[in-house]
Amino acid sequence: MARRRKGRPVNGILVLDKPTGMSSNAALQTARRLFDAQKAGHTGALDPLASGVLPICFGEATKFSQYLLDADKAYHSVFRLGVCTASGDAEGEELSRVDASHIDLAAVEAAVPAFRGEITQIPSMFSALKHQGQPLYKLARQGIEVERKSRRVTIHSLQLGDFVAAEHPSLAVDVHCSKGTYIRSIAEDLGGTLGVGGHVETLRRTQAGPFHLGQAVTLDELRERLENEGLGALDALLLPVETPVMHLPEITISADLGHYFLHGQSVMKSALPEGLLRVYVEGLGFVGLGECNDDAMLAPRRLFQFSAN
Repeated sequence: MARRRKGRPVNGILVLDKPTGMSSNAALQTARRLFDAQKAGHTGALDPLASGVLPICFGEATKFSQYLLDADKAYHSVFRLGVCTASGDAEGEELSRVDASHIDLAAVEAAVPAFRGEITQIPSMFSALKHQGQPLYKLARQGIEVERKSRRVTIHSLQLGDFVAAEHPSLAVDVHCSKGTYIRSIAEDLGGTLGVGGHVETLRRTQAGPFHLGQAVTLDELRERLENEGLGALDALLLPVETPVMHLPEITISADLGHYFLHGQSVMKSALPEGLLRVYVEGLGFVGLGECNDDAMLAPRRLFQFSAN
């Protein structure tokens, strides 16, 4: 007999504003406990140093989380020039410190264009990438360094903000980038181009795919809602399960066809668009993803779990 999961069968997506000083997994587990949810997962970790948008998928929404992992991201960060750290951020051991008071905004503006568009990065040893099953940051904390392959990422935009001249100048930046981009690598490489080094002092994710800070709630806000209004007030914050795939074309099929489709069978539907589709069934709503197969039939690909026959 299967063991019953603890908690409620909650389905939907919460846009959490993760606080600094907390790991993404700790934030996820805290949110899951507040919702008393059976199942939850986050969509792309943020370092403890970083705050901001962390989409959390509850229940059936976890089936579509890959589309958030693959989505573009946006960040607001402050770089500190003239100081290099082992981790490339403010939490790492300081490795070097030089006088960078000669660096001005004009010098930064001249260096920045090389960091726009498609660029190459070498992942930091303090990243969450894995080597033989171990996250790199765990190896780094043991003093172990392994070779990492460079990767191509796309910086859609990199806009400069406030520049504060000093012995170790600070520079605010806003970055819109593809998945897998390391903001700390931009800080280090930009500092290297300027000949003084640099690191990330603060980092805040402002957008992840379709989700932005304007939608985000903090853990304190969740606790307050739960205490004052109960679980229903938390559930009201959840976005629909299909939110990560709203960019895909949609198709609606009849309840009769839906019966077979939900049991894993391909069904006939005229004029099917190519590629993945959001599938809706009359009377049920969104049921998952389908795709036109070689026989021009609508084949199920990723289905929402229904208890109905």
